[in-house]
Amino acid sequence: MNDRKVIKFIEHRKILFAIPIAIFVITVIVNIILGLEVAIEFRGGTMLTYSYAGEIDTAAVQSVVEGEGHGAVNVTVGSALNSSLETVQISFASSEGLTADKQTELTNKLQEQFKDNQLVLVNSQDVNPTSGMEFFLKCLVAVLFSFILLVIYIAFRFKKIGGLSAGVFALVALVHDIFMVYAVFVYLRFPIDANFMAVVLTTLGNSINNTIVVYDRVRENRTLYGTSMPLRDLVNLSITQSLKRSFNTTITTGMAVLSICVVCAICGVTSIMSFAIPMVIGLIFGTYSSLCISGPLWVLWQEKFGKGYTDKDERKRSDNGGKKASTVRDPKKLMV
Repeated sequence: MNDRKVIKFIEHRKILFAIPIAIFVITVIVNIILGLEVAIEFRGGTMLTYSYAGEIDTAAVQSVVEGEGHGAVNVTVGSALNSSLETVQISFASSEGLTADKQTELTNKLQEQFKDNQLVLVNSQDVNPTSGMEFFLKCLVAVLFSFILLVIYIAFRFKKIGGLSAGVFALVALVHDIFMVYAVFVYLRFPIDANFMAVVLTTLGNSINNTIVVYDRVRENRTLYGTSMPLRDLVNLSITQSLKRSFNTTITTGMAVLSICVVCAICGVTSIMSFAIPMVIGLIFGTYSSLCISGPLWVLWQEKFGKGYTDKDERKRSDNGGKKASTVRDPKKLMV
């Protein structure tokens, strides 16, 4: 028998809700003060890729380029996919880009400053801001469409426990997750780029999986206990039963992503860090929303507006009572 204590999530809801609210307020303030960089995928600009030899200081490259007055600059290193060349990529996020003369002037400047690295321009690409915005809007439409399908799916699958409201509050949890990923980019000063969309979609998949596990537990316990257990106790029990599985899934996935962070740090590949670090934090907050937000919000809604079983129904039945409650199994025996 597992003697683990049932955690009172519903009773501690004010603290659980206060944490994301505080993060929201602080993030908005920081965003207003410091702003947030948008990568050229969405804003438009120019990407210059140079091959190089030996070791190159990306900070020094960025300092030289910024000194030319071309606006916001991002410098990353990597390897060419079709050869063994080591490359350094310089991105200018702007709606105008660089003319051919300015590119030639900048290349000459860099080759003069980094003679030992034998810089050679291997690719120059202009990004149209219109196509970047179209890509962002398509991603947004895909997310919104998935939200609609998600609410419909949960409404039908969990109709015995008020499926529509369960779907809506699962959606609230997902919106929370999106904002938390955005907050990571704000605090760590990562630019909003394709990595942001990848992190958001991956986080949403993990979060909704954990939320459905919790709802499934609520449905099973509702069938097992009927109206003999108050709704708050029922949901507290269901969330507590889901803790181990949710933690194991998050820790396993998070460790894999952290391994990527370590390898990237060792190899000096910085471009993937804006995916790996937000991914780890997104997994944590996705698990948090599944356990601490969607369930407690659903209980509050059911107690106030739900037509099904609530604690008020239990008190009324006891007052009128007389009827003995059905036999209930020990909750500790249901722990997983």
